[in-house]
Formats: sequence, C-alpha cells, structure tokens
Amino acid sequence: MSVLKRLGFLRPAYWLPLAVLLVGLGILWSVTAKDSPYLLPPLAAVGEALAANPGFYLANAWATLAVALVGLAIGFVASFILAVLVSELPLARRAIMPIAVVLSVTPLVAIAPALVVAFGFGPEPKLIVTALICFFPILINVATGLRSVSPAVLQVFTTLHASRLEMLWHVRMPSALPYLFTALRVVFPLSIIGAVVAELSAPGAADGLGTVISVASSNNRLAVVYAAIFCLAIMGSVLLLIITAIEDRVLHWHESRQGATS
Repeated sequence: MSVLKRLGFLRPAYWLPLAVLLVGLGILWSVTAKDSPYLLPPLAAVGEALAANPGFYLANAWATLAVALVGLAIGFVASFILAVLVSELPLARRAIMPIAVVLSVTPLVAIAPALVVAFGFGPEPKLIVTALICFFPILINVATGLRSVSPAVLQVFTTLHASRLEMLWHVRMPSALPYLFTALRVVFPLSIIGAVVAELSAPGAADGLGTVISVASSNNRLAVVYAAIFCLAIMGSVLLLIITAIEDRVLHWHESRQGATS
C-alpha cells in the first residue's frame, strides 16, 4: 500500500489537470506573443535563449540562490530568537512587535540604495534586503506557534515543576513546528524574490538573475528576460518542494499528517 501511495503521482488524476492547465497557458502565451510581440516573446525564443547559453543562466542562478539562502538564514536566526523573546516576555513583545510591523510595511526597495551607501557594493545590501523580506513571516508564525499551547498542557507541566527552559523545549517548540514550517513554505520562495529585488534595486551588482533581467530589459532582449524569469520560477518551485518534503518527514507525528495519510 505504501508503494502505491508513493507512485500515486503516476496516476492521470494526479498529473493530468496540471498538464491540461500548462498546455492551455502555453496556447494562450503563443497567441498573446503573436499579437503582442513586445509584451511576450515566443516560447521558442525563450527556449532558444536558455539552450544557447545554459552555463550563463546556471552561474547567475547560483549567485541569486546563494544570496537568497544566506539572507534567509540570517533572517531566520534573528526572527526565531526574537520570536522566543516575544513569546516568553510580555515586555519584549510590546517593544519588538510594533517595530516588526513597521519593518513589514516598509518598501524595502526604497531603502536598498541607502544600504548601498552604508555598506558599499558588496553582498551586504542584498543579504540585508533578503533577510528583512523573510523576517516578518517567520517572526509572526513562530511567535504564534510558541503561544498556541493548550492551557491544560501548560498546567500539567507546571504541576510537574518544569522550568521555563524545559517548558520551552518540550512543550512550546513542538507546538511551534507546524507554524514554523508554514512560515518556511512562504519564505523559501520569498527569499528568491528578495534576492532578485535586491539585485534590481542595489546598483553595482555584477551577477545574479536580477542583474540579468535588468541588463536584458535595458537592451530590449525580451527572450532573455523571460528565460531568467523561468529559471527563477524553477528555483522557487524546487525550494518549495524541498521544504514540503522535509515538513512531511519531520511532522509525520502531527495530527494534520495523520489525517492526510490515513
């Protein structure tokens, strides 16, 4: 039975709707490209751009991915630590959350040039922008998860004279895991967007798919622009699949997974 479940993606009911949708989108793309060549390039031209120089796109995709993952790691560590403080200390919650909300609604594209002035043309401005974009979803979800423990469970551990650290590790952390993975499913693809936004808005970037898009747009090379966008879409989808697979493995004990596999 487990083998059948693993091979379930081979059934037409699994892949046929997506295939039909992709074919429909491809037809719509081709019709639009024929009528409005300055809006969309032909799909064949995008494929030719990718096939003509795959190493170029791979190298720039790796540069963007490196910025995305390092920026995500920085944002994750900072937001996770603050989420623990927010959940444990009401005073920290009243001090940190208003500032976090202000950061979440601040257009980071506007401050990217200021970061370049402050940190120069190195990777620091791109990493900061990516970290800030990933910061708020992780902070909110982890803080919510840490505070979502049932009062009855907390009462049991209090009766057992569990310390605050034991309560955090054995009760609050497991409770926060589903919320954490929900945040990661959002911020893993979002980190790619953050890296591209940083590359587009921080002058002086020498590589990365955001730079490819910027240079190709200024030179009217529409096929190259959409080839880079296609690479970004693939990267975001792969990251989402990876974190979803890890979530299924780590949270196999959770009630949501029990219902899904029964």
